[in-house]
Amino acid sequence: MSATQIDLPLARTTSQEQQRLDPRERDRLIRRAKALSWLSLAYMMAEGAIAITAALLAGSIALLGFGLDSAIEALASAIVIWRFTGTRRLSQDAERRAERLVAISFLLLAPYVAQDATRTLIAGHHPHTSWVGIGLSISSVIVMPQLATAKHRIGRRLGSGATTGEGTQNMLCAYLAAGVLASLALNAAFGLWWADPAVALVIAALAVYEGRQTWQGEGCCATPIDSETNTGCADGCCR
Repeated sequence: MSATQIDLPLARTTSQEQQRLDPRERDRLIRRAKALSWLSLAYMMAEGAIAITAALLAGSIALLGFGLDSAIEALASAIVIWRFTGTRRLSQDAERRAERLVAISFLLLAPYVAQDATRTLIAGHHPHTSWVGIGLSISSVIVMPQLATAKHRIGRRLGSGATTGEGTQNMLCAYLAAGVLASLALNAAFGLWWADPAVALVIAALAVYEGRQTWQGEGCCATPIDSETNTGCADGCCR
């Protein structure tokens, strides 16, 4: 690829040499990838329910968008679970389909965040202070980067673009949570209601970029697992 890539900060972990995995190590990494996806799925469901409830009580459009977008992000976790279940565990075709589906989930996320941010800016909506929303945002800012780092590390070892793509969505969730936190805190302290929708527009643009990269197989570790040689990541970002 001749064009210079623009990576999300912390979206991809430090690369390492391409390596061959023995079957036991490969199976261990697959089990860990699935466990992290199940954990993410549970977290996203709880996060969405709490955020939507808090948004309705506070009248916060940004917090409501944060809660609804959790359902889209949970989709990426379900896709990775599907990809590593049964005979699909070592299937290159399943990896490519999963990678495409994760890319679609990026592209579903982007227009929702963008239109929600635009409507908030146009309406000049000023939400009430939501301490529950602030607490939830802080939790996501802490938890999501850790999940993202673990998934990028495992995805790099397995050569799974679907897994690394799910990790990037976790980072986008952390960025969106930081934007919501900034909005709620700055609005409460200084009345700067426009901070969150402005940040959300940037996040939407990054989601489009990452979705395009994942769809074209240009993201980190886009090369799927080779079931015969057990070779993991083979693309440039892994060296």
